[in-house]
Amino acid sequence: MNDTVSFLLSGFAGLLLGGFFFGGLWWTVRQSLLAKQPALWLLGSLFLRTIVVLVGFHFIGGGQWQKLLYCLLGFTLARVIVIRLTRPSITAPAATDIPTESKRATQS
Repeated sequence: MNDTVSFLLSGFAGLLLGGFFFGGLWWTVRQSLLAKQPALWLLGSLFLRTIVVLVGFHFIGGGQWQKLLYCLLGFTLARVIVIRLTRPSITAPAATDIPTESKRATQS
């Protein structure tokens, strides 16, 4: 297989692993807020996600540091994507919600 294609596939696999890891982290934190034993959720998820990612990196890398590097780049890119997709939207306050000087003076 061509090295370029192999490296791109490694990067894509890293993207998938990162999506699994960071998406799973986001999902776990949301679930742990409602769970009776949140520590169990968090620790179990941490171990599962870490094992899957380490095994994935091991098989994807195949002993070549270049493939590991591309896999790591994909993993890091997935982190950025998951953070952007899961960020809560912040809406600006409406103009009527901001007190003006005349409203403050009458409230005193």
